[in-house]
Amino acid sequence: MIVRKKYIIGFSAFFLLFIAWYLFIKKSDYCISFKVNTATGTVFQGVQEWSATQLLNQKENYTILEKRNFDFIKQEMKKGNSYMEYTWEMKSINDSITAVTVGIKDFDNSLFNRLTAPFYRTKFKVEQIKKITDFKNGLNNHIKNFKVKIDGEGTSQETFVAYISLKSILQEKAQTMIANDAIITGFLQQNNIKIIGSPYLEIQSWDLDKETINFNYCFPIDKSTKIIENEIIKFKTLPALKGLEATYYGNFRTSDRAWFALQDYAKKNDIKLENKPLEHFLANPFNGGDELEWETKIIIPFAKK
Repeated sequence: MIVRKKYIIGFSAFFLLFIAWYLFIKKSDYCISFKVNTATGTVFQGVQEWSATQLLNQKENYTILEKRNFDFIKQEMKKGNSYMEYTWEMKSINDSITAVTVGIKDFDNSLFNRLTAPFYRTKFKVEQIKKITDFKNGLNNHIKNFKVKIDGEGTSQETFVAYISLKSILQEKAQTMIANDAIITGFLQQNNIKIIGSPYLEIQSWDLDKETINFNYCFPIDKSTKIIENEIIKFKTLPALKGLEATYYGNFRTSDRAWFALQDYAKKNDIKLENKPLEHFLANPFNGGDELEWETKIIIPFAKK
């Protein structure tokens, strides 16, 4: 009898603590979880692009409160008198699957939502399920537009190049390259310097927090080429890099999806990488065609010991 009483008291105390945590301490009112066939960073970028679309289409204004490592992002959302918080957590399950959990908090109706969401299809619950389902469907449609294949350990070739140094936010690297393409190719043409291979993109620095990159847009040329002094166009040898390699098929605008896949693979396999990807574009986008046939070789070098 005494043992039973202790059990009842213990269970009651646990239940009361759980209720107190659930109603007053738990950070979100409602959580939605799903899995997608892509890297954590691709989901992370998808959240930001989706947020911009929500502002245009739904007048929902999302502000980033906190983010880290391309696998966590916390946002506040304001629309009229509504004030909500979305916490996105992305966890890599394996080389290609990411588990996503979205915690949602409505600051105006938090207690009501916590009491009703587990048991009833309230307006709040229905709207949030629809919103996150729409996000997931949009992300899945985006994923269909590219493919990433992890090739494992690889080594790039030493290559002599002419290059132009550029900087941009991560999402606009391809547009920045295109905007400066005529500058470097025009210079080479004017000086009768023949391009003898496909271009490279060499990352010099990558600020993961600000999502900005400094990079060189490079064209292979003969190493015996006479160096021409110029303030914008420079010449150098790209060294052979040993690192983790992937093959990306798709539009060059989103080739960073392969960077994220390589990062997830490296974390899973305890491989230390230097965040300076080298991309070698093996297709010419100006020729058009099926983007899923545009091939890019990408290598991220191993971190120096």
